[in-house]
Amino acid sequence: MSERLPNKTALITGAGSGIGSAIAELFVREGASVALLDLDSDVTEALASRLQHQYKKRCVAVEADVTQPQQVQSAVQQAQQALGHIDILINCAGINVFRDPLALEEEEWQRCMATNLKGPYNLIRSLLPGMLARQYGNIVNVASVHGHKIIPGAFPYPVAKHGLIGLTRSLGVEYAAQGIRINSISPGLIMTPAAEAWLASCPDPQAERERQAALLPCKRIGEPSEVAYTALFLASDEARFINATDILIDGGRSQIYHE
Repeated sequence: MSERLPNKTALITGAGSGIGSAIAELFVREGASVALLDLDSDVTEALASRLQHQYKKRCVAVEADVTQPQQVQSAVQQAQQALGHIDILINCAGINVFRDPLALEEEEWQRCMATNLKGPYNLIRSLLPGMLARQYGNIVNVASVHGHKIIPGAFPYPVAKHGLIGLTRSLGVEYAAQGIRINSISPGLIMTPAAEAWLASCPDPQAERERQAALLPCKRIGEPSEVAYTALFLASDEARFINATDILIDGGRSQIYHE
């Protein structure tokens, strides 16, 4: 079977674990050279080394806090020096901030918005000029089912994810005529390290895992690889007529009116 991203280059944020690392591995397997951006460069350097050795594609690790524009610009320059121009941007870096609205501290609000909304915008602003110069670029923002349905007790995370979907649609339309596609994907419950840690913190982890699976129409929790394949499709030229769109990846859970 032919590769789906032949001779493409991609920068992936949040690449150190979970959905980000699953996307990185799949993209390299499908022919892309990748820059893995994360706060933990030790993890991404090990992953980059393994992927490069296994698939014989150029892989580099770059370190940056996505909330800091200067760090982002420096990381983008490093990626471009290593790989040349960047064809694909995957904005996967994010954090969970769930608080009572009246107990939420200002710092928590700022951290949630800076990472989950400003962060993707910082990466887009850094890479967009090069994409516009070539009249080619595919951007995929990792949003959330929280950007579609409100789950009590999850504030202010849904606010940021609604904003990210709005950013996707707005910029996707803004640059559509210049060869740029910007889409987003909205995962539901996916078995990432963060989800594993949350389940482990429950009084009865196995019972909670079973309860969560039972809420899903497919009766199972999603896997990072399943999100990665959706990102692959949107980032590839197979999806060249899809733009300013969000795709839900939640096993159908958000379509249920009530439990």
